[in-house]
Amino acid sequence: MTDEAPDRPSVLQLLETVVDDGTFESWDQPLVSVPGSTSYDAALTKARERSGLDESVLTGKGLVRGRPVALIGCDFSFLAGSIGVAAAERLVSAVERATAEGLPLLATTASGGTRMQEGTIAFLQMVKITAAITAHKAAGLPYLVYLRHPTTGGVFASWGSLGHVTIAQPQALVGFLGPRVYEALYDAPFPEGVQTAENLHRCGLLDGVIPAEGLAGLIDRALAVLMAPRRLEVPRVPDEDLPDVEAWESVTRSRDERRPGVRALLRHAATDVVPLNGTGEGESDPSLLLALARFSGAPCVVLGQDRARQTTADPLGPAALRTARRGMRLAEELGLPLVTVIDTAGAALSPAAEEGGLAGEIARCLADLITTRSPTVSVLLGQGSGGAALALLPADRVVAAQHGWLSPLPPEGASAIVHRTAEKAPQMAAEQGVRSADLAAAGIVDRIVVEHPDAAEESEAFCTRMGATLSQELAAVLGAGTEERLAARWKRYRTLGLPG
Repeated sequence: MTDEAPDRPSVLQLLETVVDDGTFESWDQPLVSVPGSTSYDAALTKARERSGLDESVLTGKGLVRGRPVALIGCDFSFLAGSIGVAAAERLVSAVERATAEGLPLLATTASGGTRMQEGTIAFLQMVKITAAITAHKAAGLPYLVYLRHPTTGGVFASWGSLGHVTIAQPQALVGFLGPRVYEALYDAPFPEGVQTAENLHRCGLLDGVIPAEGLAGLIDRALAVLMAPRRLEVPRVPDEDLPDVEAWESVTRSRDERRPGVRALLRHAATDVVPLNGTGEGESDPSLLLALARFSGAPCVVLGQDRARQTTADPLGPAALRTARRGMRLAEELGLPLVTVIDTAGAALSPAAEEGGLAGEIARCLADLITTRSPTVSVLLGQGSGGAALALLPADRVVAAQHGWLSPLPPEGASAIVHRTAEKAPQMAAEQGVRSADLAAAGIVDRIVVEHPDAAEESEAFCTRMGATLSQELAAVLGAGTEERLAARWKRYRTLGLPG
């Protein structure tokens, strides 16, 4: 934390910032009666007088940029935002109502956790709050979380850590063990800088850190994707004649530093982009981009290998694939299509990658992708080298850039194995059938987006064409019956390479 503590706006002040004027409707009902001691009753009375609230939590619904949203939040000024039986019952009732009404849910926390005055029974309230949130998500409804200063204890360890999208207030103290408790238990201060929103974002636990003034805009963009119609009519993009280009030329063109990657694709061809961050479990690898986005109105979760963030010193590692698997789970939970973007020179070859479970993560990505019930579209955007590329390939539909390619190893590596020299890489590229035209002939790729003559020379125009093709493919997989689509996916990979 910095020497200057962050602001601590009340939940009502936050709602004034986020919710459209005059649209908030309280869902708060009279509180359930909770027996307590004389001192606890006095503390409740004092908290009500000081905060102007009847409990530590507030619930209701309102419009955010015109979108209906259910809201639950806690206020630190009421007994440190702690959760007891009455507060938990109010929260759960609101979550259940949001689920019944089919509303997205925004939770905003500022809490020390469980209410100590109510003891273990208050501690166990986190179970039913978690169950209600889980049921809401199981209904395919979005759950967004905004962590305010401070959020600790059982609140962070339950409903504060279950968001599809989780962001935090700048400089907010966020952590499981409150600093005061740590110091009392261990007679030493908690290390500086660990329990800050910014540090947790670096660690891949949070998707972003934004001030309250930016929250409405983020919610609007996220819900534009998460609540978008799943049935769309998109004009067909005409296929172009594919020039006959040698495989090695495609390989060399794919390595051009000017070639557009997944970030350029989103910038030029997508709208309502909401970047997400990390695995949500304490890891982050910049070589894998995860985001919500729409292509010509078609919503999706995008997970793409970022060519600009992969270097020889810092190649794609196991954490990137664990981030990808988070994206796969997110798509399935929300019933959204999944777009995977392949563009990698290969995964890390190092002791750290081996000990981090790289091979297992490739296997689990393959298992998750081939079995997910979400509609899937894979994009072979550039280099497609090795297991890291294969991990994101299996899909209902596969689109390739003209100079995209796919191979078990870089052609130089294949040449070294077969010919004991890298000099025959061009020959190996041709013989292995790595180029997009060969992949299409083999049934691996469904459509090819032509480059004129190279995406590096026409970045925006190429990305626009790729985006238009993607929107058409997304509309098609969204319109297909789930069981029929899954059967076709399995048949495709079950019969790949067999005669006939």
